[in-house]
Amino acid sequence: MLVAVPALASVPAQEPVQPQKPKASPAPKAVSSSFPETVTVTANRIPQDLSKVGSQVTVVTQRDIELLQRRDLADLLAREPGLNMVRTGGPGGTGSIFMRGTNANEVKVRLDGMDINDPSTPAGAFDTAQFLTDGLARVEILRGPQSGLYGADAMGGVIDMTTKQGQGPLHGFVRLEGGSYSTKNQTAGFSGALHRFHYMVEVSHNHVGDYQAVPKDIRAQVHGHDVASNRNDNRTANVRLGYDVTDNFDLGFTAHLTQTDYEYVADDYSSYPALPSAQQNESDLKQAILRGTAHLKSFKGVFEQTLGVGYVTYRRHDITAGEASIASNRGDRLKVDWQGLTHLGHNGSFLVGYDYIRERILTPINAQTTTNAAWGQLEGHWHDILFGSANIRYDNNSRYGNYVTWRVAPAVKIPGTGLTLKASGGSGFHGPSLNQLFVSYPAYYFLANPNLRAERLLGFDAGFEERLLNGKLTFGADYYGNHVRNLINSALSGYNYTYVNVARAQTHGVEAFVDYRVIKSVDLRGTYTWTDATDRSTGAALVRRPHHKATASVIWTPTKRLSITPSLLYVSGWHDLDRYTSRSTIGHDYVTVNIAAEYKLADFVSLFARGDNLGNRYYENPVGYLQPGRSFYGGVTFGL
Repeated sequence: MLVAVPALASVPAQEPVQPQKPKASPAPKAVSSSFPETVTVTANRIPQDLSKVGSQVTVVTQRDIELLQRRDLADLLAREPGLNMVRTGGPGGTGSIFMRGTNANEVKVRLDGMDINDPSTPAGAFDTAQFLTDGLARVEILRGPQSGLYGADAMGGVIDMTTKQGQGPLHGFVRLEGGSYSTKNQTAGFSGALHRFHYMVEVSHNHVGDYQAVPKDIRAQVHGHDVASNRNDNRTANVRLGYDVTDNFDLGFTAHLTQTDYEYVADDYSSYPALPSAQQNESDLKQAILRGTAHLKSFKGVFEQTLGVGYVTYRRHDITAGEASIASNRGDRLKVDWQGLTHLGHNGSFLVGYDYIRERILTPINAQTTTNAAWGQLEGHWHDILFGSANIRYDNNSRYGNYVTWRVAPAVKIPGTGLTLKASGGSGFHGPSLNQLFVSYPAYYFLANPNLRAERLLGFDAGFEERLLNGKLTFGADYYGNHVRNLINSALSGYNYTYVNVARAQTHGVEAFVDYRVIKSVDLRGTYTWTDATDRSTGAALVRRPHHKATASVIWTPTKRLSITPSLLYVSGWHDLDRYTSRSTIGHDYVTVNIAAEYKLADFVSLFARGDNLGNRYYENPVGYLQPGRSFYGGVTFGL
């Protein structure tokens, strides 16, 4: 993991690969897994060295994922600075991303240039529950308000993921894994390139057969029956195809398909507070993320343009134990986008773009909104000392109106030193979800509000990065602040409850990191995050935002065949709502220690093993949902 430094490989609630010279192509064209680890594409939607951008960015590479052996996105992101991951139990439970103290639905998540937040759910947030890391080449975490480039929902920041790109001769792999909680995982894939055609296909089946997510003290209150456990079955396929029609024109296509079956303990509401029962609820998800691109370079590469068409659909069926009816949620998003990049030689670049977005909810009702947006960005530098970018965007939504957002991000390298000063400031907005606008529940005296406005945010950050000992030691820190208004809350209106724009919030904090390569085979890493998030209307702390979070890891490669990666995660206490009583409570701090190891037995066979929560720390996050205790996993990978 890196925060403007080389990556690990070198270390709801609510690779190592040989770096190649990156194409100077716009972000919608999916990024090759061969991008250098010190390059960000998300910060300015063009490839740039991390040391030359003012924004705070973390890049997680394919090799990072392999070393840590994190099989789902929630586990991978839990260790990143500025983020708090919340999941309702083990694998398959609803997962929320809180970035820099903002709400989970105020973080935009993208895959290969396609916005993938769920348009069908009440909050419209992205749920990490069923998103696997197989098939991913990079995950970039861009912190701070980013609506000036990325539009709605990018108030807290952007999580931008890229799938692997095939290259070289045909090769493949099969990975088999088993372990605690009746875990049985299988993954297989192949990739390569044939003349101008390149391809990558990976399929995964992840199964957790028996996981108990109810805390012991709650189970002790249940008499006369056993408390049901959770079970999750995930089948995911990733496809990426590309064809270089000419040296200046290429076509691309990516697909991410998921089908899951999740069974979890049902609650018995015959008493108050409710207690877990012996029955299970069921939740089935079908998800498809599709995107095609056409990329053209003109005038000897001075001007580039990319046309993209993307589609994402979510279909959920939920069966509550003891009820005959099936609750269904179905929604989709169509996005057509164009962007043009003009290279200004040694002076920088100028980027313009247009987005058309149609979002629909198809079940339980039929409703939609459309957005037309135009944006531009000027990026420049001077004498390898001063770097900066500035952008502005105009969004017109058919339901909640017009919004102008912006961002500026300068960086200054101090000559003769390894010191870089960074800063950024900008605005963001989050539109009300289709559910909040259109879906009413009159039987429960709750009505939608079609007159909701977007939530607004103004934020900044400033910090530094220092490189010493010929780059062996890198450390840095930044301070940030956000002011949020028009937050959407529920409130009583007459005899019914509804959504209204009434709340305000303030968040600020510190993010820091250090990376020290002691010797070639040993890399030490650490991060620290301090977060303060307050409801300005009441003065109360916002729930599920811990004040302190720290991580530490060691990447030890004693031989070319062996890698050992121990890591530690500390999360302090936080304010929360109890799962069963909905009363305010405090979540207890916790420390987890993990270790992952891999040994290359032969050129085509690797053995791997990992242990999670080795201290068997008993903790809930959120309160009422027990997180995994000491667990062990292992398996073998066959290269073909």
